[in-house]
Amino acid sequence: MTRENDQNPRGGCCESFKDYVTSAKFLLYIGHALSTWGDRMWHFAVSLFLVELYGNSLLLTAVYGLVVAGSVLILGAIIGDWVDKNPRLKVAQTSLIVQNVSVIVCGIILMVVFLHKVALLTMYDGWVLTSCYILIITIANIANLASTATGITIQRDWIVVVAGDDRSKLADMNATIRRIDQLTNILAPMAVGQIMTFGSPVIGCGFISGWNLVSMCVEYFLLWKVYQKTPALALKACPKANETELKQLNLQKDIEKAQEGSHLMGENSMKYEYENEPEPGCASQIAEPFRTFRDGWISYYNQPVFLAGMGLSFLYMTVLGFDCITTGYAYTQGLSGSVLSLLMAASAITGIMGTVAFTRLREKCGLVRTGLISGIAQIACLILCVISVFMPGSPLDLSVSPFEDIRSRFIQSKELSPLVPTKGPEISFTTGMYNLLNESYPTKGYAEMSPKPVPLISVSLLFAGVIAARIGLWAFDLTVTQLLQENVIESERGIINGVQNSMNYLLDLVHFIMVILAPNPEAFGLLVLISVSFVVMGHMMYFRYAQKTLGNQLFVCCPNTKTVSSEAESNVSVV
Repeated sequence: MTRENDQNPRGGCCESFKDYVTSAKFLLYIGHALSTWGDRMWHFAVSLFLVELYGNSLLLTAVYGLVVAGSVLILGAIIGDWVDKNPRLKVAQTSLIVQNVSVIVCGIILMVVFLHKVALLTMYDGWVLTSCYILIITIANIANLASTATGITIQRDWIVVVAGDDRSKLADMNATIRRIDQLTNILAPMAVGQIMTFGSPVIGCGFISGWNLVSMCVEYFLLWKVYQKTPALALKACPKANETELKQLNLQKDIEKAQEGSHLMGENSMKYEYENEPEPGCASQIAEPFRTFRDGWISYYNQPVFLAGMGLSFLYMTVLGFDCITTGYAYTQGLSGSVLSLLMAASAITGIMGTVAFTRLREKCGLVRTGLISGIAQIACLILCVISVFMPGSPLDLSVSPFEDIRSRFIQSKELSPLVPTKGPEISFTTGMYNLLNESYPTKGYAEMSPKPVPLISVSLLFAGVIAARIGLWAFDLTVTQLLQENVIESERGIINGVQNSMNYLLDLVHFIMVILAPNPEAFGLLVLISVSFVVMGHMMYFRYAQKTLGNQLFVCCPNTKTVSSEAESNVSVV
């Protein structure tokens, strides 16, 4: 009996572990981890590649961000509508293939450009190299659009279906997904950075292309397994799709009736009936995307969580993140690639802390109040960024014209080939990039100067505030994400989240336009102040939403879990 009792717990543990590893939830986590690993490697590397190819300025990286943001802004609702109208598995597999194939092709083109850059510069006065830049940005933009579709269908739809009606399980799954995001933020850039540092950009491009090829096959299999293990994924509430199915069923019934009564009515009546069915004209088909765009934005505006979504969007109008713009600014201030990698790792750790804080706060204070607390925490941390603008070492100089860099490049472009790196006082930025990537290209034509030492007080306070604010940022992001998941009906999840992505990229677009207009480091402090202002406005919008939703109970924490989980449902009609 003792042996049996010892074996049963072990067998039970093994069975439980096996059940968890083979569950749809765990397979979804593995697929998301592989996908985000490839995305993080690509997004980290492409910003360095673009700076390396162009040099001296953040202009090319800002143009890339502008194209990406503009594309999602215009096509976000259409992508979401496509997600709603098509079967879940088809959407997930199609977007997965398009995304990975685009990254693979873009990586191959980058390898060719790095290997034959000197030859491309001499062909047709540099226009061939310029065409390569355009092609790289275009294909990378297609990969980002496919990634947007993948994010909508997996993180906004599949995860809700897998979680079922259990909102606590949904919150835990959302938090786990974000933790995976943060871990990949730490490990993926470090991995590709080491490869590029000890190898070369060409090896880095090859590694990323190979990774995406292998990852695409594994993710495709995992999606199929999750789909098989979750029968509810095959059932999709889509009115338009149901209308099509009903038309097909009615068509079959009418044909059967016509065949049964053909001996009385003849075949001409059946032909007459279906010949008179109007088909959509060419103009109607052309106008369909515009109607989808309009209807999507109107539906988004009428959602009860509209203000919460708008508040999240305003947080995207910021330079206080670890994107290509902030990366470039860090290099101008003398931070090395290794230091920047450590800072990104620290931001990912604080992001994980934010996901833990989200689950705890939601259990104790409720979902809506969690967003309020997260917003207050984020704003408090960003005060350090405001202080950094006025500290020693800050390059803030409002006497420098923000258009000086663009004007000087326009004048130089008349004498040199297009999009060719030129001489300039900003060479310290380019020098830092060449040291990071161990680039072996000749530096002839560049100014040979050593960057002057810059006090690190300002940049240290800046990144301290950015890193600390990630706790509140990710807790707030999870709050709004779950509000959208719980309050948007299934048949509109795709288009509403597509418009939400469009709103996010709209504010991101404004952020890139600001950088294009003021790309010099002297104006970065002003961009910091503007960014903090937008963050404050975003949280004010969320406060208004919370006030309408909870009313007088806004600042009363609710320890009862059942009441917490149902508070949004019971009060959402107030909006």
